[in-house]
Amino acid sequence: MLDICLLGTGGMTPMPHRWLTSLMIRSEGSNILIDCGEGTQIALKEVGWSPKSIDVMCFTHYHADHISGLPGMLLNMSNADRTEPVVMIGPKGLFNVVKSLRCIAPELTFELRFIELDQNTEEYRLGPYILKCFKVKHNVPCYGYSAVVPRKGKFDPEAAKAAGIPVSCWSRLQNGEIIRDAESGKTFRPEMVIGPERRGIKITYTTDTRPCQNIVNAASDSDIFICEGMYGDPDCLEKARAYKHCTMQEAAHMAAEAQIPPREMWYTHYSPSMTNPRQYIEEMRKIFPAAKCGKDGMIAELNYDD
Repeated sequence: MLDICLLGTGGMTPMPHRWLTSLMIRSEGSNILIDCGEGTQIALKEVGWSPKSIDVMCFTHYHADHISGLPGMLLNMSNADRTEPVVMIGPKGLFNVVKSLRCIAPELTFELRFIELDQNTEEYRLGPYILKCFKVKHNVPCYGYSAVVPRKGKFDPEAAKAAGIPVSCWSRLQNGEIIRDAESGKTFRPEMVIGPERRGIKITYTTDTRPCQNIVNAASDSDIFICEGMYGDPDCLEKARAYKHCTMQEAAHMAAEAQIPPREMWYTHYSPSMTNPRQYIEEMRKIFPAAKCGKDGMIAELNYDD
């Protein structure tokens, strides 16, 4: 099971009705926060989610609307007596950026551990997640992220019986252990009784970018693909190109081009000038029928397929 909350959907500046773009992902007691602009703490409080349990912080890039809320967030977590380390992930230079911001948050009760990205794609196993990081096209180094919660293959009790595996060993094999049975001298391996890995749960998130193949690849087979829709008016295409952003039409086309189309696409990172993204959604659904307008506080609870 995995929960996500789109904490904010605004780009550039927080608005009275729209916080800056950020996302929180929760699974098996481990939480990922992606981006932390001004107001992210308030957005968390509005949905009743706690910052104390954030284990991983990912940053798409280092423009202020994506990271300026970090010092306050760290102080909040420290004041809540967090002691477990926090992993921070972002483009190369992350350590120096955070070090500079921490001049107003110098003392923390927990350790920060840094992973700096500089490859086209990178992958890390963090708690229950496989985190896939992919480079996108902005006017500074910028990354998108896919968080995958994998699912083990199905246990086959008939195969276990046929192999003569004692019932007492079954749960250990399900947990991936290799067991040598002292009585029979036989070795039992998980692959003897566990089927192929099943489809897990996948969330893909990207903002501040021009369309690119890395995004199309990452969106494939996502339960929810969350993508920047900075502009809805087709006349804003040249502005999107100039500032290295993405229109709602371009985001819908990327979703439609994915090898396995995402089950849903949510728009985020709206321009301050776009007061009503919903006015464009019917046109977007002609390109990608599962498109939705993201809004602050939007939550989804996802479970494995039956």
